[in-house]
Amino acid sequence: MEWLSQFWESLTWSRIILGTVLLILQVIVSYAAIIFVMVKLPADYFSSTYAKNHNNDSRFLIRWGGVILKNLIGFLLILVGIVMVVTPGPGGLTILLGLIMMDIPGKRPLEAKLIQKPAVLSAINKLRARYDKIPLIMD
Repeated sequence: MEWLSQFWESLTWSRIILGTVLLILQVIVSYAAIIFVMVKLPADYFSSTYAKNHNNDSRFLIRWGGVILKNLIGFLLILVGIVMVVTPGPGGLTILLGLIMMDIPGKRPLEAKLIQKPAVLSAINKLRARYDKIPLIMD
């Protein structure tokens, strides 16, 4: 219980304000990233006919550097999404965004399970319609 008393003693208004500002920034950046990716996502991304375009004509280091960076960002988004599940913010959509970015085996069924929830699919298709994009094609 000593750690709890130390926590309360070290809590100041400036730390509370800083934490609140960081939380608000986290939510704003997450929403912006979700909107950007969901609008730019190909309509057939969740379809079994989707053909992934690998950039095989680029240099080896650039291609693998991009893959590593993309996976790292995806992993960080999943961690942020897990935090957002218990704090304010779009936790489920942030986790979905992180999964979409990562190149891991078996991610397609998990993505499809998350995206096929009626509320999620409806929200994404409304967002896509606002930016004149066709709705997502699901199998």
